[in-house]
Amino acid sequence: VLLAAYVGYLGLGAAVLQALERPAEVQAAQHLLREHWELLANHTCLQGPALQRLIEGIIQAYKSGITLQGNTTSLGRWDFSGSFFFSISTITTIGYGNLSPSTATGRIFCIVFALFGIPLNLVLLNEIGQLMLLGVQHCARHLEVVCHWQNKASFLMKTCALVTGLLLFLLLPPLLFSDKEGWSYEEGFYYSFITLSTIGFGDYVIGMNPDRTYPSWYKNVISLWILFGMAWLALVIKFCINILE
Repeated sequence: VLLAAYVGYLGLGAAVLQALERPAEVQAAQHLLREHWELLANHTCLQGPALQRLIEGIIQAYKSGITLQGNTTSLGRWDFSGSFFFSISTITTIGYGNLSPSTATGRIFCIVFALFGIPLNLVLLNEIGQLMLLGVQHCARHLEVVCHWQNKASFLMKTCALVTGLLLFLLLPPLLFSDKEGWSYEEGFYYSFITLSTIGFGDYVIGMNPDRTYPSWYKNVISLWILFGMAWLALVIKFCINILE
């Protein structure tokens, strides 16, 4: 029964996503094809295979973090802050997919780094989660002693912890992303949940817009937000698991 419910839930998700996203995909494909033929028609010196190679080269360069800016190119995804953020996304298993090692030695190092880093990250997240839980329990016991609330104190503190976590990790960060990235609030909220849940689609990633200047503290603060936000969301997911079981 559990397996049937699992497969049925996946089927429902697939059907809804197909209904929502397929028309936009078809429209985008038709638009791209139309732009392709208009470019070849307006610039007769261009040939189809050469244009295809140029497009593929641009796509590959963009995946590597290189973009054209006039007569120059912009770099910066593999500076220290960018590499540090990549390390965070690796051991937290977010894996945005917008950036990956291109050298053989870099890929081998990434495997070894993740092999030891993922368990280290899980241990740290577990400790942070336990400290959060102990803090909530301590506040609940203190509230019971002060206000003589036997049953209400625990419920009240858990509710406060949930609301505080929602504010700190899901509701307020989109305002920062709107300011620094130029995203809408909905896009920032979407990025926050996709990141903290370690889904990491990679369609939205902070600090990757070559047209924007980011402060030096930005990625470091976001890294801390990811670490503590994942620990908080893990507790919420664990609570949901207990309800389902």
